[in-house]
Amino acid sequence: MRADRLVSLVLLLRQRGQLSATALARELEVSTRTVLRDIDALSAAGVPVYARRGPHGGFALLPGFRTELSGLTHDEATALLVVGTRRGAQAFGLGSALASAVLKVLDALPEGQRAAAAAVTGRLLVDPDTDLLARRLREEEVPDGVVDEVRRAVLAGRRLRIRYAAVEGAPAWRTVDPVGLVGVRGTTYLLATRSGEDRTYRLTRVLDAEQLDEPAQRADHVDLDALWRERSTRFRTGGEQVDVLLLVEPAAWDALAGTALAVRAQEPSPDGWLRLAVSFQDRRHAEWALWQLGRSAEALAPPWLRTALHERATEIATRYGTADAGGPAGGRDRPRIGP
Repeated sequence: MRADRLVSLVLLLRQRGQLSATALARELEVSTRTVLRDIDALSAAGVPVYARRGPHGGFALLPGFRTELSGLTHDEATALLVVGTRRGAQAFGLGSALASAVLKVLDALPEGQRAAAAAVTGRLLVDPDTDLLARRLREEEVPDGVVDEVRRAVLAGRRLRIRYAAVEGAPAWRTVDPVGLVGVRGTTYLLATRSGEDRTYRLTRVLDAEQLDEPAQRADHVDLDALWRERSTRFRTGGEQVDVLLLVEPAAWDALAGTALAVRAQEPSPDGWLRLAVSFQDRRHAEWALWQLGRSAEALAPPWLRTALHERATEIATRYGTADAGGPAGGRDRPRIGP
């Protein structure tokens, strides 16, 4: 909304001093033409914005001008700023709203405390991009329209129609009763029920979403943290899941984490590799995942997995045991491909 953007523009000028139209446009995610129109609107409303010409020019507020945004103590504002560094706002499609809120929180502090609060938040880091294993945490991209529609349905308590691409099968429409949204290490999940049965949907697989007018069939109150723990436990312990102990090169951690159900334990190995306890959906999944990692991983247990990988490697080695295609290594009986 334009009113929110105008407030954000004033707060940016208050906290950073002079800024060019290009810099303001980048911060507000609008065009420079829109910034210039907003500056004119602020001037007409009596906000003392003035322009400096030249290559190092820009817009600034007259010294001493202050907006009236108050009501927060220093500790309250600091707490909100620290929480504001979390990925949750981005995961739920509220990144721009978070940026605007942080500006307002900073401006709410008395003049003498504003710099101190900014310094305090610079000393506290929550959910960094990289962890101690030197891997970069990946954030999944969800179209803004999808996450906005899903979020609105969750908060409004309305039924939701989604076109979902499951791991297997063609994308299909389904109507669900949304319960809540959970963001976990860059991945966002929709917790819902469908025909009374619990369902969990990965938001990156939601191709389209439509909020319906009907109210969702759900409880008035929910302990989302407890519900997520319950569903996570059920997911990890259900079906034919298998646990694997393995060694993996640090550089291959992301590839492994992208396919495994869960990494239950991890510790450094003396040779610089990582020793991991990992869960896979079933035996076939475990064998496939370890084979994809090639020389970057070694399965230590269970024995059947080592045997399966050994047999597969032996078959491949036999097939390519000679440089001649179709030679005595076993390729003779297969049809030649190409000229």
